[in-house]
Amino acid sequence: MSIKSINVRNQFRGTIKEIIEGPVLSEVDVSTPSGIVTSVITTRSVKELNLKPGSEVIAFVKSTEVSIATL
Repeated sequence: MSIKSINVRNQFRGTIKEIIEGPVLSEVDVSTPSGIVTSVITTRSVKELNLKPGSEVIAFVKSTEVSIATL
């Protein structure tokens, strides 16, 4: 499954391995068949998306940006 409504070709489905939460930004490590993809997103987004280790997500890679979407 991939999200087709976003114009990003590099999509990596995976499972959150670890979240290192900070006061403003958090580091999210996603384990994919291609390896670990790391995203730095706001801690607010981690909470709003209810991200936790074990959550299935898709990491979108565009240029120097990695975005996360819940499934």
